[in-house]
Amino acid sequence: MLAIKTLFPKSIIFRRSVRLMGIHFEISVVGNNPHWADERIDEAIAEIGRVEKLFSTFSDSAVNKINRHAGVQPVKTHPEIFRLIDRSLQVSELTHGAFDITYFNAERDADNIEANSGKKPGFKIAAANINYQSVTLDAKEQTVFLKEKGMRLGFGAIVNGYAADRAKYILQMQGVDSGVINAGGDLLTWGSAPENESWTIANADPAQKTQPFANIVISNMAIATSINAEKYTPIINNKRLPAINPKNGFPVSEIKSVSIISPSAELADAMATPVMSIGVNAGLYLINQLNQMACIIVDDHDRIYTSKDVSIAN
Repeated sequence: MLAIKTLFPKSIIFRRSVRLMGIHFEISVVGNNPHWADERIDEAIAEIGRVEKLFSTFSDSAVNKINRHAGVQPVKTHPEIFRLIDRSLQVSELTHGAFDITYFNAERDADNIEANSGKKPGFKIAAANINYQSVTLDAKEQTVFLKEKGMRLGFGAIVNGYAADRAKYILQMQGVDSGVINAGGDLLTWGSAPENESWTIANADPAQKTQPFANIVISNMAIATSINAEKYTPIINNKRLPAINPKNGFPVSEIKSVSIISPSAELADAMATPVMSIGVNAGLYLINQLNQMACIIVDDHDRIYTSKDVSIAN
């Protein structure tokens, strides 16, 4: 009996890394044609670049226009920007303000406040300008209004996940049945790995990254991790500040890391930091109330907490 050589090689993973949106993205697609895979990855990178440009806060961007008119007037904006702001406000409502895309531009606006009032702004002034409830949306007119002068919108806590979701959508529309998008360490997967295997991740204690404590199946899911480490806290006037709860200004609870698992990279990205800021018990309670969402928390004593229905293979 003659052996028939297959016309197509076995499926493998094609990968490419690129720096966009201030982080490293790695796009992986499963296929058997290098040229086809290269074109698909090009399309995914182009979509991430489009999202980066759309949500930029620099120069004459649409988001910067909203920020410049804070406390002055509503601004008609791009429907895609409007929808992401709307979803962000819903997450803020869900987390009682622990997640918030508003902030106070202390470096620039503090100078304006001091010049106009003769007083140096303190935390109370800054906190008054960090309030998602001071964002007004008009769905009919597609306008956004920041009620307080000095308010700003920043999408750093959600836009990387959104870009990953968009890249996945573009890849799927172009016939990519399986792949992984790594957005700065946060992962979004769909389909299956070669040989029909599940996509898995070895989750680790952030202090011992080479020692995974569990293998987690994340096929057709996203996982985003927020780490409460000193090197990730802000530096002002050469002094390192503790991470704070954006709602009340107190230091965050003693949690080393929070990993959120969700079908959407955008939602996983948005929920990771709020769960850290509200603490272990409140964080687990919140996640357990939500459908298709799970979390894994490591505290400062290396204790591991999981939400219900988390499947961990040790």
